[in-house]
Amino acid sequence: MNRFFRQFLKDPLITGAIAPSSAGLSELITDTAQLPEKKCVVELGSGTGVFTKRILKKISPDCIFFTLEINPKLADETKKNCPAAIVYPASGKDIRKYLRKHRQRTCDCIISGLPWAAFSHKAQEELLGAVYSSLEYGGEFLTFVYIHGLLLPAGKKFRRLLKERFSSVKKTRIIWGNLPPAFVYHCKK
Repeated sequence: MNRFFRQFLKDPLITGAIAPSSAGLSELITDTAQLPEKKCVVELGSGTGVFTKRILKKISPDCIFFTLEINPKLADETKKNCPAAIVYPASGKDIRKYLRKHRQRTCDCIISGLPWAAFSHKAQEELLGAVYSSLEYGGEFLTFVYIHGLLLPAGKKFRRLLKERFSSVKKTRIIWGNLPPAFVYHCKK
């Protein structure tokens, strides 16, 4: 049994997935973000570092980048898999604290691997509030959603919250090869 799956069994609300994201989903979310143009990128919920690896390959050398992963074991796994990444074992609610640590007030891109449909409405609001307040005007927020999450009440509430906060919310194509299949919400402040 792999470490990722063990972490899911231990606390499914924190890990939120049974397997790391696929290469196809990683490519989709990082291509959609147009990372070479970004100045400051924050990743939420790095898991084992699947998105982190792609982000590191695509950002410019001058880009400020760090990731927040609340699960200490997965944060260590990300550090092991992506030694060049700055990984903090912290909640997404703390984005502003870590932006200040990097002498930034805001960022222009946030990429999330958080399990939004597994969160309560209150947790969604708190995290999304932290995301929104951490983005500069015109900044982009990208997060993936499993297609079955669209049917769950929490998934429907999350979509409504996105539409209430962001000026633009678009869905990408579905990556059927991901386990489970997923797509990306691409939101602009």
